[in-house]
Formats: sequence, C-alpha cells, structure tokens
Amino acid sequence: MSNEVTNILISGVGGQGILLASEVLSEVLMLAGFDVKKNEIHGMSQRGGSVVSHIRYGKKVYSSIIPEGQADMLLGFELLETYRYLPLVRKGGSVLANNLQVFPAPVTLGKESYPVDIPAKIKAAFPDTKLVDGLQLASDAGNQRTVNVVLLGALSKNIDIDDSFWQQTLQKMVPAKYLEENLKAFSLGRNL
Repeated sequence: MSNEVTNILISGVGGQGILLASEVLSEVLMLAGFDVKKNEIHGMSQRGGSVVSHIRYGKKVYSSIIPEGQADMLLGFELLETYRYLPLVRKGGSVLANNLQVFPAPVTLGKESYPVDIPAKIKAAFPDTKLVDGLQLASDAGNQRTVNVVLLGALSKNIDIDDSFWQQTLQKMVPAKYLEENLKAFSLGRNL
C-alpha cells in the first residue's frame, strides 16, 4: 500500500459489527498519526441489508469516499457483499473475506438463489484473496459476536501499525465485560 492515501473498504450486512470495526480501525489509524476520513452507508442495515464503510488514511485526506477501482483492500464480512463490492478494489488490490453466507430476504423467501462459487469468483478476480473462518475463530475466542474483531485482527497484519495502538483502542471502545474475549478474538485473527 504505497499510495499517498490508502483506501480500505469494509462491506457486509447489518448486525455484523461493521460500524464498530470501522470506528476501531479509524481510531487506530488516528493514534498512529494519520489523517483519517470515514464514510458509512447503511442500506436497511437493521434488517440485514448492505452496510459499507469507506476508510481513507494518509498524510492528508480530502474526501471520505473511495472512488471506484481505488480501494487498496476490501475487508468483507459476508461473501455476497464482498463479491458485490469488488469493482471498488484496484487492480492488484487485496481482499480479506469472512467465509460466511448470510441469505438476503429474496433467497430466504425462495424468490432468488444465492450465487454459487463466490469464493472462487473472488479469487479469480483477486488471486491474493484470503478467506477467514471468522465465526469459528470468534467461537474459539468465547463469543460468536466477536467476528468483527477477528477480522480486524486479520486485517491488522496488512497495516504496519504497532500492536499497542490496537490493544489501546479495543480497551477504550469495547465494554469491560466483553474486553477479554475481544482481545482474544483480535489475537486469533492476527495470528492466522
């Protein structure tokens, strides 16, 4: 990620903790001394609709929206939403995706079918794609709701920022009663 501004797109569905993940990531980047701009788009997010967060950071960032074909990395919380946002990733960019399917309403109601072979399609477009079993790792950490922090841990390996900033931010933003399992989830993701 050598551009002057680095672009990270996070996509998924409502209820997956994308907004907390983007808050944590933005805070970590600010602590590391970067100018950070963030923009979130919620499409019926409380009903399992699409949620996307644009995070741009660098020495100086002027806009919060990642232009099409300019994302350096796509962090996908759900496979179909990861696939949907591939056009925003630059050629040579990378994709880190949670290997999870969340069926949208038309699929659940039998009106449409969930596309097949999404991981293969993503890897065909971006050979550097990494799939993560976030739900299993979150379960290993003691709470399935920590998938977002598992994915942040996996993402953290691709951003050259001191681990202490991540720890400090999680301690600040995660309620104390959930902190231990979130720190464990982050560690499991980071050590993949």
